[in-house]
Amino acid sequence: MNVLDLARPELRHLKPYSSARMEAGRASVMLNANESPYAPFSDDTLGLNRYPDPQPAVLLDRLADIYGVRPEQLFVGRGSDEAIDLLVRAFCRAELDAVLISPPTFGMYAVAAAVQGAAVVSVPLRAADDFALDVPALLAALTVHPIKLIFVCTPNNPTGASVPIAQITELLAGVAGRALVVVDEAYAEFADTPSLTQMLDLYPNLLVLRTLSKAYGLAGARIGALIAANSIISLIRRIMAPYPLATPCVAAVLSALGADATIARLQHLQTTRTERQRLSAALAAHPAVRHVWPSAANFLVFRVDDAKASWNGLINAGVIVRDVSHYLGLANCLRVSIGTPQENDAFLAALTRPPTA
Repeated sequence: MNVLDLARPELRHLKPYSSARMEAGRASVMLNANESPYAPFSDDTLGLNRYPDPQPAVLLDRLADIYGVRPEQLFVGRGSDEAIDLLVRAFCRAELDAVLISPPTFGMYAVAAAVQGAAVVSVPLRAADDFALDVPALLAALTVHPIKLIFVCTPNNPTGASVPIAQITELLAGVAGRALVVVDEAYAEFADTPSLTQMLDLYPNLLVLRTLSKAYGLAGARIGALIAANSIISLIRRIMAPYPLATPCVAAVLSALGADATIARLQHLQTTRTERQRLSAALAAHPAVRHVWPSAANFLVFRVDDAKASWNGLINAGVIVRDVSHYLGLANCLRVSIGTPQENDAFLAALTRPPTA
C-alpha cells in the first residue's frame, strides 16, 4: 500500500500554488514577483526586498547532513508546529478521521486536530510505569477508531521519558497500511536514544519531527523539520505557505550551524546534561518535593504538595517554571527547564515548602 493512500484524496491531486521564487530558476533580473527593486535600508546584506526561497537548498543540504537523511526527505517550516498542522490537514478529513495521542503529551497535536475538525483519541501513558507508552492499547484503538496519525513524543513533553525504539517499531509494524506514526524528536539531542530517522527506509509510515528551537538555541528563529518518505514530503510541500521561511531566520540558522557555533553548542549540551543530573538529585533531596521523574530532555517534572503555592513562591522570587498540574496524571506537578548553573542555583534557592492552610 502506498502511504499516500491515507492522505485526503482531494489534496493528492491539488495543483499547488506556484510562487514567483520557485519559478525564478537562475534568472539574474527578477521582474516576476512585484517586489521592490530597492533594498529597504542601506546596509541590507540579506536582500530583504526579495521573497525568500520556500525551501532553500543550502539549508536542506545542511540539515540532511545533520540528520543523516536525503534533502528530498525534508520539509522545513516554522517550527515543528507548522509541520504538525500541515500533517493533520493533509491526512485528516474533518469529522471523519482522527489522530491518536498519549497524554500527558505536547498539546499542539490535539490543537491541530481540533482546528481541522478531526477527532482526538487518547490512550494515556502508563503513569505507574514512569509514563511509559502503552503500545497494545494504541494498537487496540485502531480497531475501533478511524485513526490516520499517531503522535509519539520521545523524549516526551512534559514528562521527559524516552520511548524505546523497539516499542515504536512494534507500533509501526502493527499499523502499517492503516496509519502513520509521527515521532516527535524535539528533545532528541539531550537523550541517549538513537534517532528514528535511521528507520525511515524500513518503515514508509514513519515520520519524524525535529526542531532547532531547543538544543540549537534557535527558538526565536522558528525553524523545524519534518522528515519522511519523499512522497509525503512532496504532498506537504503542495499545501505549505508560499514562503514559510523568513530570510533572516534562514541566515541565523546557517550561522548557528557553522563550525564555531557547533563547538559551543556541544559544550552547552554537555553542561545541560550535567546540570540535569545535578538538579534532579537536588530536587529529590528537597523537602518540598515529593517525586522527581527521570528525564532524557532539557527539563524535569517534579511533584510538590501544592503546585500553585510553590509556583507563586517561585514567581515572587523572580523565577518562572511551568505548572503542568492540568496534564493527565500530573496533579501538583511543576516542570523546570534546565538553565545555566547560576539560573538553576537561583531556582533551588527560591523553591520552598508550600505554606500550610
